[in-house]
Amino acid sequence: MKHPKLWRSASTWSARILTVALVSPAPAWAQVDVQSLTPDQRWFYKVYKELVETNTTHSVGSTTVAAKQLAAHLREAGLPSSDIQIFEPFERKGNIVARFKGDGSKRPLLLLGHLDVVEAKAEDWKLNPFKLNEEGGYFTARGAIDDKAKVAAYVSAVAQLKREGIVPKRDIVMVFTADEERLDVPSNGAKWLAANHPGLLQAEFGLNEGGGGLLKNGKPYVNRIQLAEKVSVTYEYSVSNKGGHSAWPRSDNAIYELTDALNRVASYRFPANPGEAVKVFLRRSAALESGQQAQDMLAVAQGQADDAVIERLTKDVLYNAQLRTTCVATMVNAGHAENALAQSAKSTINCRVLPHEDPSVVDAKLRELAGSNVTVTMVNPPLKSPPSPMRDDVLGAVEDVTQQMWPGVPVIPTMSNGATDSRYLRNLGVPIYGVTGLFTDSPNGTHGLNERIEIKRLFEGREFIYQLIKRLAN
Repeated sequence: MKHPKLWRSASTWSARILTVALVSPAPAWAQVDVQSLTPDQRWFYKVYKELVETNTTHSVGSTTVAAKQLAAHLREAGLPSSDIQIFEPFERKGNIVARFKGDGSKRPLLLLGHLDVVEAKAEDWKLNPFKLNEEGGYFTARGAIDDKAKVAAYVSAVAQLKREGIVPKRDIVMVFTADEERLDVPSNGAKWLAANHPGLLQAEFGLNEGGGGLLKNGKPYVNRIQLAEKVSVTYEYSVSNKGGHSAWPRSDNAIYELTDALNRVASYRFPANPGEAVKVFLRRSAALESGQQAQDMLAVAQGQADDAVIERLTKDVLYNAQLRTTCVATMVNAGHAENALAQSAKSTINCRVLPHEDPSVVDAKLRELAGSNVTVTMVNPPLKSPPSPMRDDVLGAVEDVTQQMWPGVPVIPTMSNGATDSRYLRNLGVPIYGVTGLFTDSPNGTHGLNERIEIKRLFEGREFIYQLIKRLAN
């Protein structure tokens, strides 16, 4: 059943009556004045700064160190050691599972986050990527957003609930893991925990990354909640040849044969086939557009789009990726000398499959497009996961807290084109919702050079997480 509030027009949101008290985030930010923060904000800042300044890259960092730091903070907040577990199945790849116990009248709420960050070359950065730098009202550091802002917010929100003496109806299970950024490697903490300790991860539903807010002209514009994600699967096209001297070219050229196959992939478009999450996204987003664009989005949402509508929408790469499965060549390697015929040519092709489609159909199509002279190898098998249902209680809570904090800002369900660890939990039967309350508009965002977040928006996001967890845990 659709949440009735989810379908209101954007113009009605500003009239909503705010029912939950909100602790005002610190006002204007040029530099953090710790003494001006509330006790809960100070505690959050302490956890966040320490976490950001702990190197958790794959190359030299350690999520084990970060997990132990968080365990200490949770013990400081009053959680008993018996409710905190650290798992290190691979060296430097530690994971933490902690439980804040409620009265048990409802099934648990799970909070999922990852401790690792992508690599950052210090010489390329304006500032030290592993120090929390304050500049121009922003925090700059690797992990300033992804995913340490959310992890620190989760920990501080639970600590605040504990300090306030709140006993939730649900246990709150915090799961912070290693190697999310490296996808399906054996040391991926969510993957390893799901395979080895699935009982620890059981919950009625959970929260993770994958959504987030967008700013427009410096103001919150939309708050997104991720319900589903595409399935990533990677292939290799390869051609072998006996080679020879470049002075005597032949028709059976490995580079040309590979190029022909790649051109066939480039020319092929999988049929548009939007799922329910994308239809909801388009329906809600149409209220923010006008003219032909809005009409086309509504037509797709209502299942009334003709070829012309699809063609107009999919000129935008963002909509194209939402409406269909995509496959694209991402790497090429061929030849060994400038004066020799190539003995081999290889290309990597990454596909993002719509969650409701069959990856075997994509596999068959890629092999057909390759042709008879190209060998096709699946590099990583697809890991499907079911979309999370549009639960009234979860969507309603997200909407209420959003309106509390940013009146008039609509909540828009989305499907992610990227991959998160939510898929491991969804495959355990735990619906996961990607929502953070972090609003960004900078190209220096997730995985970016000089990754940064506006300090004001960071503390607002922390408050959003606290209010949301408080609602969902009761």
